[in-house]
Amino acid sequence: MPNSKSLFLGVLTGGLIGASVSLLTTPSSGSDMRLRVKEQSERLREITQELKENGIDLKDQLTQTSKEGAELLKDLSQDIKTSVESWKSTVEPHQENLQEHLRQIEEGIKELEEKMKEQNANQT
Repeated sequence: MPNSKSLFLGVLTGGLIGASVSLLTTPSSGSDMRLRVKEQSERLREITQELKENGIDLKDQLTQTSKEGAELLKDLSQDIKTSVESWKSTVEPHQENLQEHLRQIEEGIKELEEKMKEQNANQT
């Protein structure tokens, strides 16, 4: 670990010294350098402002989308509820008829079973 820490500090120190030397030995004058730094800082402010505005727009869009989604879900759930109630009212009158038919079918099956038992008993 001590070797990697020393290496890191050496690279960091060397980088700082190199950057300082580059700035001091640059062929542009001090006024040119200040002008470039000023332009870069203005550009950075503009980019930051654009990001801020884009973030606000995105937040507004997400808010609007979530409101619309909530309304759509509410409408959809109401439509589903209405459809289920309509289906129930359509099926309910026929439900009693279906149950009656099932009872008749069960009685018919029981009668057939009894007749088959009687026939089997008569044949033996």
